[in-house]
Amino acid sequence: MENNDLLTERKFWEDYWNNKRDELIAKVEEKGYHHQELDKIISGGNIHSVIELGGFPGTYSVYLKKRYNLETAVLDYYINPSIIEDLLEINGLPKNSIALIEDDLTLNHEIDKKYDLVFSLGLIEHFLDTKAIIKRHMDYLKPGGELLIVIPNFRGLNGWIQRKFDRPNYDVHNIDCMDVDLLKSIATELNIENASVYYMGKFSIWLGNMKTQSAAVKFFFKCLFFAGKAVTKIIPIESKLLSPFIVIRGNSEK
Repeated sequence: MENNDLLTERKFWEDYWNNKRDELIAKVEEKGYHHQELDKIISGGNIHSVIELGGFPGTYSVYLKKRYNLETAVLDYYINPSIIEDLLEINGLPKNSIALIEDDLTLNHEIDKKYDLVFSLGLIEHFLDTKAIIKRHMDYLKPGGELLIVIPNFRGLNGWIQRKFDRPNYDVHNIDCMDVDLLKSIATELNIENASVYYMGKFSIWLGNMKTQSAAVKFFFKCLFFAGKAVTKIIPIESKLLSPFIVIRGNSEK
């Protein structure tokens, strides 16, 4: 992968995360779709070491350290160690209990260590070469290790919300990669064992810039949110139209 494969620059993430500092430093709660997927893997496999790619600010790595006491690392393009230290402290963990690796996944640097579980939550959609960034995840896996990749689904209702009310955010996402059939074909090409690609979550929408929206948009959003929850309570299916996420799971070759 070349550096021009990225849809965002380091400065984008530095500004993004530093503006959210007060929101980030909080006690980690055991809830949400991502926690459930991680729990399934940890409870069903022989997992001792974990790396989260694109993992800053480390919320999910802190969760895994706190709940399972795994050997945990975070690798990201931008890391502010003081934010992670404060996050660890508020969660009752020593400040050096998670390894921090500030590095660029698009560079072909030598990988010193491999892991039982490699996961990313909202990473690959910021790259243009989807196959190459998924291959990079596999490079960090031990033989037979577990892979978990979760990306947002912006090809349904939530994507329309992003495009309509937060276009700058929408534009830093590779919408083409949010295609279940494409991801299945890439999994086959990369020889990912036991590969499965599926929609996750019956319904959800969000806006990162909700605080800046007008009262009319906030009211419309709230109505749409509760209407979607009501519909999917009656018809509880996961779908391209309404599901908020797409999941890729599998194993490296033994």
